[in-house]
Amino acid sequence: MSTIKNAKKYCEAVEAKDARNKILVPTIPIRENHTALKSLKETGLDLIFEPSFMDDYQYLVREDMIEKIARISRKLGAQNKILIIRSAWRSFEHQQLLWETKFISFQRMQRMYPEKPSKEIEEMVSHFIAPPQKSMHTTGGAIDALIYDAVQDCVMDFGTNTGLEIKLSKQCYPYHPGIGLEAKKNRALLIGLFEDEDFVCDLKEYWHFDYGNVMWAIGKEREYAMYGTIT
Repeated sequence: MSTIKNAKKYCEAVEAKDARNKILVPTIPIRENHTALKSLKETGLDLIFEPSFMDDYQYLVREDMIEKIARISRKLGAQNKILIIRSAWRSFEHQQLLWETKFISFQRMQRMYPEKPSKEIEEMVSHFIAPPQKSMHTTGGAIDALIYDAVQDCVMDFGTNTGLEIKLSKQCYPYHPGIGLEAKKNRALLIGLFEDEDFVCDLKEYWHFDYGNVMWAIGKEREYAMYGTIT
């Protein structure tokens, strides 16, 4: 029972902080540093790229981030692990398509949680798929990542995933107390690697990391962001 109470308290705190951050977003100035986008596929780094539904997706990030990701990759390589890049820069068109396919996610979630009311499922899906004008992926300063264990020959267990498939729920909140010990350890590894490189982990998605954009500025209490939307 204490775990359930702790989980409820944790989720309420996350959601309150997330609501405050969203209010702050339009108040953060952006001093665009005009760093170019560069494809992670062209860096020669030992990375795994999760297939995208977008044709010829290039996994673009701001060039400032390349060396940070390279260091993460090398640290994982020393442990016989490989960084999985799920998603990086998304155009408005890409994000719009994700937003429009929320209905597909909604149907999937209904099958997963038949006991939950439709309104609750709709709110849950909306937590994880942002509309184009609000997504940090359009800045080039957001990256989604997981880790592959080369020894075990599998995607590591993060508590809500089966391989690359992630089951969306509040257990996706990075430090949710209801996940298993192995998943907690694996999340700590993933989050720690990115935080060591000055990224900020999303409050609700253990796989999403921001650098240089508005959410990063809020998380780091910076006066301004370096990356705005790239159209």
